[in-house]
Amino acid sequence: MSQPRHALAAADRAHAGPDIWCEDLVRIHNTDGIEVQALQGLSLSVDPGEVVALVGASGSGKSTLLNILSGLDTPTGGKARVAGEDLTTMSPRQRIDFRRHAVGFVFQQTSRNLLPFLTAAENVALPMAIARRPGRAERARELLALLGVADCAGRRPAQLSGGQQQRVAIATALANAPSVLLADEPTGELDEAHSVEVLDAMRDSAERLGTTVLIVTHDPMVSEHVARTVQIRDGRTSTEVLRRSVPDGAGGLVEVAEEYTVIDRNGRIQLPKAHVEALDLRERVRLDRRADHVGVWPGATDPEGVEGAPARRGASRRDEEERA
Repeated sequence: MSQPRHALAAADRAHAGPDIWCEDLVRIHNTDGIEVQALQGLSLSVDPGEVVALVGASGSGKSTLLNILSGLDTPTGGKARVAGEDLTTMSPRQRIDFRRHAVGFVFQQTSRNLLPFLTAAENVALPMAIARRPGRAERARELLALLGVADCAGRRPAQLSGGQQQRVAIATALANAPSVLLADEPTGELDEAHSVEVLDAMRDSAERLGTTVLIVTHDPMVSEHVARTVQIRDGRTSTEVLRRSVPDGAGGLVEVAEEYTVIDRNGRIQLPKAHVEALDLRERVRLDRRADHVGVWPGATDPEGVEGAPARRGASRRDEEERA
């Protein structure tokens, strides 16, 4: 089904660079005189049109980051830009305008996304009415069709399944053609079959509209439906998994997933927990730099004694000084 590009496209981007960009982001919460550091120097970059999953355990800082990116909260330190807007310098009025036009948001709880006394079409049209956009009824029909729920236009949320409600919620979040769509556990209340439908609908609609999507989740299944998954741990991005399709040698394609450790501008990395536990890495580790890689070895292990390990290329600085 062909849709009018001018009616469905995301807002024209007047900015250059990533749609989501954070550098050394810090957020400290004060509760009863106790400081809790939810974000500890997090950095993240998402290019226009990307669909990215952000995964992490409870308390890792995912929701805090999402609140900052949506303009609902402000960082304690660091830098953050979304859709070209500096989130650290906005006035209250600018934040309202930012949330109304630049970003769309989908909550986990379906009851928070839709007004129960409005039909699906009326829910989608509501953000456009607030923003005083013309052509609301036509765009609502187009978005519902794009999300595969055109037949639900005249039904209220209570008459829809959980998956249908979330797809209507996505259409509502996209109503004002935001550059960025943020989704907080959008499949958290759905079974696997409906989760797949919602994720596919979100990804396909974002691709059609040119919308950048960041999905925050703890569900590992979600990461299988996006090309890039970023893991957050202890308030920082730690690893990324990139998925791509490559020829399988028989004329078809096979998907491969490659895991990368994120390195910040100060050279800090977080090793994956599975690697740390498997090699019993703790307190300190040995590093050995070669021409094309750096080896990491348990602190009590001499690289010379490990099969396949690179030979040490010299003594310590102190030994060299003593020889001199």
